[in-house]
Amino acid sequence: MTQPNERPSATMQPRKTIALVAHDNKKDDLLEWADHNQAVLRQHHLCATGTTGRMLADKLGLDVTRLQSGPLGGDLQLGAMIANREIDMLFFFFDPLEAQPHDPDIRALLRIAAVWNIPVATNRATADFLVSSPLMSAAYERLLTDYHDYRTRLEPKI
Repeated sequence: MTQPNERPSATMQPRKTIALVAHDNKKDDLLEWADHNQAVLRQHHLCATGTTGRMLADKLGLDVTRLQSGPLGGDLQLGAMIANREIDMLFFFFDPLEAQPHDPDIRALLRIAAVWNIPVATNRATADFLVSSPLMSAAYERLLTDYHDYRTRLEPKI
């Protein structure tokens, strides 16, 4: 609960819950990156959309909670988890050159990550910066936007 004039926040614990997603043309890139960063990733709880999760578990032996494949609703599952404050970080290696049949779901996932102010890496360079940050293994108080005015605007007037 926040005090008047105090911004709401959410505490990210030292052991983060990390979502991993990759489009087909970026799965090898994510797999190579995850292989290089296994020591860090093993310190956190990982969840991933279908095929990506299976590849990380089968090829690298990582313990991954697997959701549906992205086009079958995995992106939406992750979005709901972000809104419920169950995801701390999103690593989404997406293919910027190929249209995806579930592009609206992808945009919604990235939008909800911005709404709840979670770190997002959409490419390998950004992912490298995030995993090498000292905040990766520390508690972090993530500031949230106070959506009180937005919520009350939507309430029916009686």
